[in-house]
Amino acid sequence: MTDSIDPQTTMTRVLEMFPGAQRALFRRYHIGGCASCAFEPGETLAGLCARNNLDVAEVSGHLQSSHQQDEELQISPAELAALRQAGGVRLVDIRSREEFEAARIEGAVLLAQPVMQEILGHWPREDLMIIYDHRGRQSLDAAAYFMGQGFGKVRCLRGGIDAWSREADAQIPRYRLELSA
Repeated sequence: MTDSIDPQTTMTRVLEMFPGAQRALFRRYHIGGCASCAFEPGETLAGLCARNNLDVAEVSGHLQSSHQQDEELQISPAELAALRQAGGVRLVDIRSREEFEAARIEGAVLLAQPVMQEILGHWPREDLMIIYDHRGRQSLDAAAYFMGQGFGKVRCLRGGIDAWSREADAQIPRYRLELSA
C-alpha cells in the first residue's frame, strides 16, 4: 500500500484510506460505534489513542491488518461476471428500494426484513453470497454481519454497482446520490 498512516493522520484521512477502520476500531477497542465512544473527523490518530490509553503503533497495525482482511473479501466486477456465468451465486443488494428499482444486477435480491429472515433461516451457510451497494462502501459492514451469523463464503463487489456498470454491464445506468439538506 502506498498510503500509510502516522500519529498525526486525521481520522477523516484514516477512514478514506481504510474504509473499514471504524468497524475495526469498534470491534477491538469499542471506539467509534456510539456517541459515548465517538471520535471527531479532525482528531488525529495520536489524539484518539491518547484519549483512550492505547498504543498508536498497535492501533495502526490493527487498522492495516483489518484493511488487508477487508481487501480479501472483495471481488472485482470481472470476477463476479465469471462467477455468475458459472452459476450458483447469491446476490444481495443492500441499497435503498428506490436505487434497487432504478438499477440492479439481474438476479439480485434487495435486503429488506423479509429477505433477511429468509437468508438467516433458509440459505445454506456454505453458499457463495455476494453483497453489493452503490460504490462498495457499506457492503463490508453487511458482510461482517453475515459472517458473524455463520456464513462462510461472503464477498463484496469492489466498487459496488457503480463499478459493475462501468466494467461489466454498461446497460445498467450509473447514478449519483443527491443528499437532501
